[in-house]
Amino acid sequence: MAVNIYDTANQLEQELRGTKEFKELQAAYTTMQANESAFNLFKEFQEIQMQLSQKQMNGEELTDEEVQKAHDLADKVGNVDEIKTLMGKERGLNQLMNDLNQIITKPVQELYQG
Repeated sequence: MAVNIYDTANQLEQELRGTKEFKELQAAYTTMQANESAFNLFKEFQEIQMQLSQKQMNGEELTDEEVQKAHDLADKVGNVDEIKTLMGKERGLNQLMNDLNQIITKPVQELYQG
């Protein structure tokens, strides 16, 4: 019987939602949202990151002012406990996802090593 890889991926998505790492991230996000100033600062930080990434992908140079604004905002974000906790939980989930990615891409890695 043929394996439908998309069914496997959908199952993995459901299982990811049940992991400790995802649940901790979800709880940290909810806590951050409850602090309006932290949440607004977080949204502003995300927006700046997206804008700068988009400019870089388009081959545009970042101005000194844009870089300074991003650094200033990053400093502010780094001083908010709810955001620091959220970012720590993001790192935990990212590690899990990196581990999964290594497992998933193992056949390709082995192909190129042989």
